[in-house]
Amino acid sequence: MATIPAGAPNGAGAADHADVIIKPGYDENLVNPDLAPLRKQTWGAYNIFAFWMSDVHSVGGYVTAGSLFSLGLVSWQVLLALLIGIVIVQVFCNLVAKPSQVSGTPYPVICRASFGVKGANIPAIIRGLIAVAWYGIQTYLASSALMIVALRFYPELAPYADVTKHGFVGLSTLGWASFMLLWVLQALVFWRGMEAIRVFIDWAGPAVYVVMIALAVYLVARAGLDNVSLTLGEVKYTGWAAVPVMINAIALVVSYFSGPMLNFGDFSRYGQSFAAVKRGNFWGLPVNFLGFSILTVVTTSCTLPVFGHMITDPVETVSRLDSTFAVVLGAFTFMTATIGINIVANFVSPAFDFSNVAPKTISWRMGGMIAAVGSIFITPWNLYNNPAVIHYTLDVLGAFIGPLFGILIADFYAVKKQTVIVDDLYVMGPTGAYWYENGYNMAAVTAVVPSALVPVLCAVVPGLEGLANFTWFIGCGLGYVTYSLLMKRQPRLVTQAV
Repeated sequence: MATIPAGAPNGAGAADHADVIIKPGYDENLVNPDLAPLRKQTWGAYNIFAFWMSDVHSVGGYVTAGSLFSLGLVSWQVLLALLIGIVIVQVFCNLVAKPSQVSGTPYPVICRASFGVKGANIPAIIRGLIAVAWYGIQTYLASSALMIVALRFYPELAPYADVTKHGFVGLSTLGWASFMLLWVLQALVFWRGMEAIRVFIDWAGPAVYVVMIALAVYLVARAGLDNVSLTLGEVKYTGWAAVPVMINAIALVVSYFSGPMLNFGDFSRYGQSFAAVKRGNFWGLPVNFLGFSILTVVTTSCTLPVFGHMITDPVETVSRLDSTFAVVLGAFTFMTATIGINIVANFVSPAFDFSNVAPKTISWRMGGMIAAVGSIFITPWNLYNNPAVIHYTLDVLGAFIGPLFGILIADFYAVKKQTVIVDDLYVMGPTGAYWYENGYNMAAVTAVVPSALVPVLCAVVPGLEGLANFTWFIGCGLGYVTYSLLMKRQPRLVTQAV
């Protein structure tokens, strides 16, 4: 068996070598300093809270929260749906956090317990590819804010912002410059490692709150308190007719968080304790998300009397302000917020996922850069500007992420009874508990197929559109049940608690 000596040099960025455990028996095809179990876990509740602030406080989060208040419900119904949805997310995040926190391993490594030491590359690649698409879209959204600032100071650049005059593959010359500048800035933060990312998200999330509150106060002062409303648009559903719409709103909230929720183990592994992670999840999800949503709807409702029409995009809102300083501050803040969510949700995840495919040759940094380069070639602006594509992307996202989540939860809680043999996660051979059949657990591989296929059909087959918003729940439930039933046929593993 090929092994990595304990004193091997550290060329990666997710953790310093002194902070991880690499035993002589670990196979070099399964471990590097980024994927190895942590020796030191230093993140407290605030760090997890800040992680969720960075995940929520983005242009996409703003638009998503605002859209829920435009569903034709009264405000208390929307707030109740938001609360139920985000509490569901909190519960699931606590469930998925524990195996990685107690073992000190990232998402693709803990997946080896359910999929096998080789089979874990299946969920890793699926999650990595999804993150690549969203990484490009979020970078494009942040670059739009940068373009606002550029045109504010240099209006003569306007012709270069017109894709019909100066453009390439659907993006203007100024758009390309803004996109690539943001692309480089994100790469620089990522390249400095997880500690730099922790520092970045610790201040990025709170900074957005400061600007959001200031923007809301300014618009309320101009619009007047009488024009502030928590209901955007006409109320269309009352009584029992509102219940299905509320249920759809709950499902949309859960689906929005499905990506970060799946690979939350990439961050919970750094938690000082599981209790600290749970506290961070409480403040970062129900409390933070509700507060951000209320700020969003107040700000959005004030745009109608102030600007003459309702504006749901915060970048467009700040671009309409009279003060150049306010425009620059607001645009840079939302740009920073979008960078924050992009790094935590769409950069760190594929970094671990792609590194897991070939640990000997792909470091955490290289895995992240593979994702970053791939995000350019998918031309994310073309994806984002096509509502139908975005709609199907969200539904398919839930279709594949749901089963992977359900299988992970079923394996750790129902099948393995919350035990993980950490050392065997890095053993390539029949002596390891997670070798299964030549490194693949066919129960998990088999369970993915129908569990993902059914939700995909719900998303694309005419007549089943009503189930499209529930693809994550369908996939998660099918993955959990199918995997649990198939594993009953497997011989019980001898396990020991971590």
